[in-house]
Amino acid sequence: MFPLVAPPRLTAEHRLEFRREALEMLEAAVRTGASVVEVDLSALVEIDASGLGVLILLQKRAREAGLRTRLLRVPGLVTALLESTRLNLLFDYDAT
Repeated sequence: MFPLVAPPRLTAEHRLEFRREALEMLEAAVRTGASVVEVDLSALVEIDASGLGVLILLQKRAREAGLRTRLLRVPGLVTALLESTRLNLLFDYDAT
């Protein structure tokens, strides 16, 4: 299964499409028996609370389905945000 690629802006005005794609990817992962869902954040240049909320929703739903959530190529701004909010404890991730 390929990772879901986040858009450059994961903000209130861009979150709905990404949320739909993330939940579809999660459903596919469950159907195929995957053990992890992956989200590539390499293109991300802006994120706000609503974008972070989508990542948390994905992680919660994945956990409920018995899957791990892994963030790939996490930009420094997201790493700092995850660490300052202690949400880094929810995700496996690779910082860039």
